[in-house]
Formats: sequence, C-alpha cells, structure tokens
Amino acid sequence: MCADFRMSREEILKALASVAYPGFTRDIVSFGLVKGVEVDGAGKVVVEISVTTSKPDIPEKIETAARAALEKIGCGDAEIKISVTTPRAPSSAGTLPPAEKIVGVKKIIAVASGKGGVGKSTVSVNLAAALARVLEERGVAPAEGSVGIFDCDVYGPSIPAMLGISEAPELVGEKMRPRESHGIKVMSMGLFLDDDTPVVWRGPMLQKAIKQFVEDVDWGALEVLVVDLPPGTGDAQITLAQTLALDGVVVVTTPQNIAASVARRGARMFPRMNVPILGVVENMSYFDDNASGERNYIFGKGGGANTALVLGTEFFGELPLSQKMRECGDAGTPITIAEPESIPAQVFHSIAELVLLELDKNEERLRASRKS
Repeated sequence: MCADFRMSREEILKALASVAYPGFTRDIVSFGLVKGVEVDGAGKVVVEISVTTSKPDIPEKIETAARAALEKIGCGDAEIKISVTTPRAPSSAGTLPPAEKIVGVKKIIAVASGKGGVGKSTVSVNLAAALARVLEERGVAPAEGSVGIFDCDVYGPSIPAMLGISEAPELVGEKMRPRESHGIKVMSMGLFLDDDTPVVWRGPMLQKAIKQFVEDVDWGALEVLVVDLPPGTGDAQITLAQTLALDGVVVVTTPQNIAASVARRGARMFPRMNVPILGVVENMSYFDDNASGERNYIFGKGGGANTALVLGTEFFGELPLSQKMRECGDAGTPITIAEPESIPAQVFHSIAELVLLELDKNEERLRASRKS
C-alpha cells in the first residue's frame, strides 16, 4: 500500500512520467504505454503497462525504473503488470515469389513513407551521400561510385534535380549505365522525361517499367543501393519488394500525429513481404530560430520516436527543418556534400552509421539462423 492513502492517480502518473523508455529520452507516459492506474480505498496501487518489443530486457528495465519511481513517492509495493506484444514476424519465404539480387550490388535498402510531402527524396539523396562517406571512413570502399540511388518514384521523380543531373543514361550493349553525380550512381524515370511530360500509367505499365529498370541496368560494383520509393503502399512498392531482394527499409515521417499514423500503417506492409524495417527517420522535426536561440517544434513532437516504438524498430534521429538543406537540394548538391559540418549533415552521418549497423545485425541473425 502507498504510504499516503490519498495518493491520486495523477500523482502516480507524474512519477511514472520520469521513467524514460530504454534508449529514448521520451517517457513511458507520453508514449502511451501506461494503460491503467488504479488506486483503491485501502491505498493499493495497480499499474498496467503495455510494451511492443522483441527485446526481452526492455520490459525488465521499464519495470525496475517504474518501481524505483514509485518508491520515491511511497508506493514501492505497487503491483506493476506489464503485457508484452512481439512485433509481427515476416511471413514465411514460401508465400512470395523469390526476389533477386542485383549482380555486383551487396546491399539494397529502400526509403519509404506512408504519405507524400515528408521529404523522403531529400532523405534518400543525403543518406546515400552519407553512406558513401561512412564507407570511405571505414576503409570499405572509396566514396566515388560505392553507392547508388534507384529513383522508383515514377510519378514524381526528383532525385536527378537534387543531384544536378539532366542527361539520359548511356546505353552500353543491351544494358543502361547509370549517370553519376557527386560520386553517386543514379537511375531515374526523370532522366527520360522533360519537365512538362506527365506520367499517366496504370499498374501493369508501372510494374513493367520497374522490372525493366531492375533487369536492364548495369550498376557495376556497389556497396549499397538506395531505392527511393513513391509514397504509399501501391503497385510500385509491391512490385519492388517482389522483384528485388531488399535488405531493409528506412521509414521517413514528420512529427505530427497524422503523418506518423500514415507512416506506421504503410510500414507494416514490409515485414509481411519479408523486408525488415531498419529504423525510422523523423524529418522537419524542429526549427532553430537564430534570432531567439529557441528550438521551435512547428509540426509537433515525438511522432518519429513513437512510430519506431510502435513498429518495434530503431529510431535513427531527428532532422531539422532547414532552409539550407532545401537550397542545397534545389541547387543539385545535397547538404551532406555541400556543407558536411552542418547540423543536418552530421545527423545524416549518424543515420548512415546506424543503418549500416542494423544491416550488420541482420546479417548476423541470418547467419545464426542458417547454422541452427
């Protein structure tokens, strides 16, 4: 029983709000994990917490921290009930046609979002540039030509403009050779269209175009191929997941609840198609007001972290709402390359390291499963 029989539910929630979710700065109350708090007339307290995770140590850490927080207010003997839900595992490989690897390409990752306007292509371009830099720092491969981008956003291809490319790919024999800019190899429908040509295709035409790009492009030797997907969960995403052996997907969202909700809904498609979710990136997280020195959360706060929590995956970080990042993209040189010491570039560098770390972890799990 609590030392003070008059302990209110609000006081208990306030104490639990000091408990951060392991690996995050945000607390379990604001994450919505505390599902119930009951205080009876005798002072008995029952707290119900619900967690979605595949890591067995997470519930233990939460319970230990929650009990310590309750002890501080005289409720150390409270009953803490924790229910654990394991994220949905990928469906068996036999339910889908076997996907194919691209000759010479070691890893293929997709960048996806549930809705448009969240800066997914900006993330794709800067992530590719950051990956090339990290791989060079590790001594794995030179930055030039080690990373490619496949712009799969057929209806709104923007990658060529963000990398300052306008020439169509070169045809060598029966294969198309990607254009290269800033050391990044690029293939996009945008390289075949002028600015005024609309793409009015039904599903079968779109599927055929994607398969042709996959089969008829000579990427050469790549450490990582980044695939920029169109928003949503339509024909392009399904075709790509069935055609290419994706090693993982990075989900992009903005902080507001609506965008995060759509991102979660769209992301759940990938595990069902045997594609692991590597992590979540939150774009347009905040705006640094240079005049006042304040950080303004214009679109809300916490949508990306909560999305990662619900999906049972990693939260890769917050990207600021940056005028300079937009200007660099419009000028054809990603900020990761144009201003490598800037805050956005540093965040992208960190994201690239985390992406490679998750790819390594998945490779280790795969090897372990084969041995067993």
